Amino acid sequence: MPHIRISSPHVQRPTKTADIMRLVIIATLPGLFGMTFFFGWGTLINVVLASVMAISLEAICIKLRRRPVLFYVRDNSALLTAILLALALPPFAPWWVTATAVFVAIVIAKQIYGGLGQNPFNPAMVGYALVLISFPVEMTRWTAPFDLNGNTWEVLGFADTLTVIFGSWQEIIQAHPYIDSFTSATPLDTLKHRNGLTVEEVWQSSEVMANVGAWYAVSLCYFVGGIFLIYRKIYTWHAPLTLLITLALISAIFFAIDPDNYADPLIHLTTGATMLGAFFIVTDPVSSATSNRGKVVFAAGIAILVYIVRTWGNYPDALAFAVMLMNLCAPFIDQYTQPRSYGYKKPNSGQPSKENHS
Repeated sequence: MPHIRISSPHVQRPTKTADIMRLVIIATLPGLFGMTFFFGWGTLINVVLASVMAISLEAICIKLRRRPVLFYVRDNSALLTAILLALALPPFAPWWVTATAVFVAIVIAKQIYGGLGQNPFNPAMVGYALVLISFPVEMTRWTAPFDLNGNTWEVLGFADTLTVIFGSWQEIIQAHPYIDSFTSATPLDTLKHRNGLTVEEVWQSSEVMANVGAWYAVSLCYFVGGIFLIYRKIYTWHAPLTLLITLALISAIFFAIDPDNYADPLIHLTTGATMLGAFFIVTDPVSSATSNRGKVVFAAGIAILVYIVRTWGNYPDALAFAVMLMNLCAPFIDQYTQPRSYGYKKPNSGQPSKENHS
């Protein structure tokens, strides 16, 4: 009997961590472009500043630990953390807010635990949450977007944005009497602090809600980047799709019950950090659940917490807090969602090893 030689579809070469990180960085570019187009140069400046600081701090920490600096810095993990953090920060965040967030993310949330693969929490979310709690005024100063209806608002130029980030608003106020048109609340913040108005009345009276199309466009950019990563098989669909579906279902239920007091699902999906979180934060392979069933539970928990805090909590957007709380639960979730091993009748989840071989 002749032996037929058929080649299996083996992987041609191992996928390096640096390659994965590079693809994720590429996937953030549509979102970075959208943020820069609609909200000015601040996001791009923050990305550059955060990237330089993150790589520098990573190198210093690795040097202090007596490890090969270039080997670890080249994995691009610090660069990706910096980019995600900068995308989450307001465009006009002062340089010291960005510096504080990066320091906490790289040094405290990552390197103190032993570096990449050892951190129990998502480093970018730890840095973001700390500055959100510590500097609430600076973290709620957003630039007004372009009006998609045709009435284009003037936004700060590159030089003026540098002055705001590294200097003071006073210089800009003196040069631009109409400065109050540059900053505004986010749509989620506007809906949370609506001063007794119904949701419909807020839509009719708020300039922020009149320009909500800019937020839709930015969320679409993140969605495109996330689909690219799923197509390249960087991660599976389980966590992103579960988060989006769960958040949409919860918001749809409450909106159907009382549309005057609860925002519709489209607002929850597109005007906050939902798309950025679904495709770039929740999918973190280190701090999230690893099994497919575990990813579903992990993402569903985040969606529930996000809606609870957005609706009844003190913060208009709670992705960072929800992610960190579920990071604590990730090992527990993995323990009870283990897949069935080949040759066994059922998965050995949440219990000591037993002889259940078929």
